[in-house]
Amino acid sequence: MSESSLIETLNSFFGGALTTLLGATIGRLMYHSGEVKLGNRKFFGKELLWEIPIAIGMAIIGEALASYLGLGQPVSTGLVATLAYLGPRGAEAVIIRWLGRHKR
Repeated sequence: MSESSLIETLNSFFGGALTTLLGATIGRLMYHSGEVKLGNRKFFGKELLWEIPIAIGMAIIGEALASYLGLGQPVSTGLVATLAYLGPRGAEAVIIRWLGRHKR
């Protein structure tokens, strides 16, 4: 009997695209939950609806970056979830900082 990771299991049941979207959704829910805990949002508030397009967008960006970097599963799903958690502004800050270190 072979052992498989959570990501491999999700990929076999749902396929890579849905697994990527699931990773992005979980990343955004982690961010949203943190905001709820700080009292900045209600859990079932209108802000939750704005997390959907952010999760989809960050999934697309994360998969493109993972492909560019040559990352395989489950690392690419982890990258997607991390970028989704950071969101567009957080990802932008990381990219600007990284580009600043690798400037010629």
